[in-house]
Amino acid sequence: MTLPASALHPAAALLFIVIGLLLRLGALPDAGRLVWTGGLVLAGAPVVWRTLRGIASGRFAADLVAMLAIVAALPLGQPLAGLIVVLMQTGGEALERYAEGRASEAVRALEAAAPRTAHRVSDGRSEEVPVDAVAVGDELLIRPGDMVPCDGIVLGGRSHVDVSRLTGEPLPVSAAPGVTLRSGSLNLESPLTLRATAPARESQYARIVELVRSAQASKSPIQRLADRYAVWFTPLTLVVCGLAWAGSGDPVRALAVLVVATPCPLILATPVAIIGGINRAARRGIVFRHGSALEQLGGVQTAIFDKTGTLTIGRPEVSRLLVSGTLDEAELLRLVAGVEHGSGHLLGRMVVQAAAARGIRPPEARDVVEAPGQGITGVVEGRRVTVGAWSYVMAREPQAEPELRALLAGEPATALRAVVVVEGEGVGVVEYADRVRPGLPELFRRLRGLGIRRTILLSGDSQANAAAVAAEVGIEEAHGDLLPEAKVAVVHRLVKSGERVVMTGDGTNDAPALSTATVGVALASGGGGITAEAADAVILADDPGRLADAIAISRRTVRLARESIWVGLGLSAGAMVVAGFGYIPPTVGALLQEAIDVAVILNALRAARPGPDENSHIAFVTSS
Repeated sequence: MTLPASALHPAAALLFIVIGLLLRLGALPDAGRLVWTGGLVLAGAPVVWRTLRGIASGRFAADLVAMLAIVAALPLGQPLAGLIVVLMQTGGEALERYAEGRASEAVRALEAAAPRTAHRVSDGRSEEVPVDAVAVGDELLIRPGDMVPCDGIVLGGRSHVDVSRLTGEPLPVSAAPGVTLRSGSLNLESPLTLRATAPARESQYARIVELVRSAQASKSPIQRLADRYAVWFTPLTLVVCGLAWAGSGDPVRALAVLVVATPCPLILATPVAIIGGINRAARRGIVFRHGSALEQLGGVQTAIFDKTGTLTIGRPEVSRLLVSGTLDEAELLRLVAGVEHGSGHLLGRMVVQAAAARGIRPPEARDVVEAPGQGITGVVEGRRVTVGAWSYVMAREPQAEPELRALLAGEPATALRAVVVVEGEGVGVVEYADRVRPGLPELFRRLRGLGIRRTILLSGDSQANAAAVAAEVGIEEAHGDLLPEAKVAVVHRLVKSGERVVMTGDGTNDAPALSTATVGVALASGGGGITAEAADAVILADDPGRLADAIAISRRTVRLARESIWVGLGLSAGAMVVAGFGYIPPTVGALLQEAIDVAVILNALRAARPGPDENSHIAFVTSS
């Protein structure tokens, strides 16, 4: 098996130690010392160089004491002690790099999904051109299945367009002459002609790409937990080292202090605990893309949520049936499901699904005629059934208007619904709604217990719908009618004010805000794609309740890392005093430090085990 590059350095130091020991055991002490000395030069030089470069750039880190011990070991004739320090130092660095994980590829994924060509119309003919060649005023043909390449106004045609990449909302919008479409929308049904109002590089999809790129570039790397403690521990070590040398006149005693005080608990505790926490989270279906995300998540104070697909199921379902009295609900649903059985429209499929949930078997329909995105007509058991939007049905069954208006009297005009006419009579209405996930109030109760002081909902849906969902689940603030850049503005304002923010979302339109937040969490049971790439952590299930588990795991991991650091530093400080009085030689001090490291590692590894704040009993239902 090939070792990762980060593991080669500690492996080389260990190899030199083992070869030197074997030579000494083979009655070749001089050869063993020579191997240790050469190994110390070869393996220690890169560590010394990196530390010096860090000092030159103003980084006062935990590595300074280790560097001094490595440098002093050579002239004082203690190569084994120096090599043990190299092994501990480079081994800790390798663990840190392993815990950091891979960099996000969100920008690359977004750019790969962008359209590369457009169909420009000139003199009645369509030609394929690179998307960058489209100029303002050009007429474009948008075929079914094409992504809109740049912002524009519809000139001709009627269709439905998927805008979920931009708003997160699952329902397609109607496209007709005069309607403005943004790049990144997907044409679903019929050809459209569009006049470009902006080049592709200045259109909505390009702005999403740039928002993600700039958000990631502006994120500052957090200071290592080890370096925060090193600010006071390193000067303390140097003071004790100086006193030991001055009091005894023996530089070897000073080296012994350096070796036993080498802050390996600082170097090892955090990455070991972080790796344990990452593995624990993975067993709960939560993937942290880098260690700093796990370290930061436990300290968040504000939780922001997308609505559609995160707090709601993400697709409209039959929520209510209104009947005139001529038919009961079961018969209405049976007839509508019959005519919709072969429809490819999302709302039609939801009716069939609702009928199946009630144990209703749809009858066979004949002479079915569908106007995509508008409605459908067919004959079911000898009766003509018409279902669809008000305009579609009124154009075909105007005599049914009085009955339908009576059914809808007093009902809100904003509800999503289809009206139903059977044999010319308005008999019912099917209403649809995106269902809120069960169990969310319990999630927000847990979040408050974990230190979340403020909860906010951001949505591309209307302000009224966003506020209604927020009130239902227990979120304090709700903001609707937001495009991706508006979501980013809200998150950026909070982060800039000093708030530590976790943002949870599931759509491409959430990617810029996820990148801007202190920690971005993607709900990605369907694979995640661009959203997962832009996030710092990914929940691999339709279970937003696992956000609370992720925060609990983070808090416990950081607590164990700090606990391990304090225990390790306490033991090191005690050994440092003993070494200062000359009772611990350098090599014994290095081995003693290894024993302290083992204790620190064993305590930090507890992060891989379940914690008391995790809740494995919340089950969020994703479909009826």
